Amino acid sequence: MDASESDHVVIVGSGIIGIACAHYLNQAGLRVTVIDKGSLAAGCSHGNCGYICPSHVLPLTEPGAIGTALKSLLNPKAPFRVKPRFSPAMWNWMWQFAKRCTHRQMLTAGGHLKSILDSSLIEYKQLMQVEKLECEWTENGLLYVLQTPHGMREFAQTDRLLTEHFGVTARRLESAELPDFEPALKQGLAGAFHYQLDASIRPDLLNSEWTRRLQSRGVKFIENCELLGIDKADGRVTSLRTSQGAMPVGRLVLAAGALSTRFSSMLNCPIPIEPGKGYSVTMERPEICPRYPMLFPEHRVGVSPFANGYRLGSMMEFVGYNTEIPERRIQQLRDSAAPYLVTPVGGGRPERWYGWRPMTWDSLPIIGQVPRLSNAFLATGHNMLGMSLATATGRLIAELMENRPPHIDPRPFSPARF
Repeated sequence: MDASESDHVVIVGSGIIGIACAHYLNQAGLRVTVIDKGSLAAGCSHGNCGYICPSHVLPLTEPGAIGTALKSLLNPKAPFRVKPRFSPAMWNWMWQFAKRCTHRQMLTAGGHLKSILDSSLIEYKQLMQVEKLECEWTENGLLYVLQTPHGMREFAQTDRLLTEHFGVTARRLESAELPDFEPALKQGLAGAFHYQLDASIRPDLLNSEWTRRLQSRGVKFIENCELLGIDKADGRVTSLRTSQGAMPVGRLVLAAGALSTRFSSMLNCPIPIEPGKGYSVTMERPEICPRYPMLFPEHRVGVSPFANGYRLGSMMEFVGYNTEIPERRIQQLRDSAAPYLVTPVGGGRPERWYGWRPMTWDSLPIIGQVPRLSNAFLATGHNMLGMSLATATGRLIAELMENRPPHIDPRPFSPARF
């Protein structure tokens, strides 16, 4: 393999993680091609709520999570739901997940997430300053709104834990303060917590703007190019077999999100990911539109106000690679926002969307070299935080690939942990 081929990196997956990896590898002087079985950034990178949220330190593997999952087995309306089905891989995943739902494991995973969340926010700020991407980047925080006094007390405990263990704290807003702080909220709500360091973007604009910028710098994006097989020799990937023909490769990055697990046997590497299905509905801005992006923890719904749109998003369904968008789930999003907002929905023809989040059983992403292949790397398993963690992931992949000192400890995210 000549020098030009060894410097050719193929990234499988054109979501936000693949885009970020392409950015940092291009900056390192490597020739980059991104392939995707569908259209660019059409999966979870398109219809999510757009939060860049260092406040999301706590992993899904918290002590009460497995109880919530078990209760959901018989409740198809549960916002966090596990659908009963025959799938040995899924039930093994759930068993591994359950073993990690302890206070100690939660704090350990939270510490690892904090390092990469903090790094990613710094990288995003530098990216926006240098690239000036027109993607509605906003730094006005994330508002967690509670409907009931019980919800307020419970979240106050969470905020205290975040403060004591991770140095992440919020401004507490009492019921009487909310109407002036956020006029879109109804009166009579219990209160809120404002995490002022969080940021937000409009995901589809970020994806398209960043992709165009990279294309202008020589990064090649190939749509409708499905990975069918991987050729290997002497502990290295030599070429890819795709729906558009053979593709020589110097180095490989698999950033295929929830679909990454399908390539486990090709790479001879465990990739224990389950798809966590989420939904969103995007519409015109309501008459009284929120100024702040916000979450309603008691109903597990997120609200994203955009300059020319408005999005409600949520749910976590373990239903396999299901492609349906049940109307009841979209209506559930609308209904869940109604107790909080003066005008909970906007007009126009709504865009209904679903996406498969790549969920790992320890709530940590999978970033690093494939153990048995010296030139193959994984950048996947970002759970619900793909948008938040993209920039730090891209930088870390470039550092590991180029054998440079990593800016954060990569060991907690290594594929070798499985």
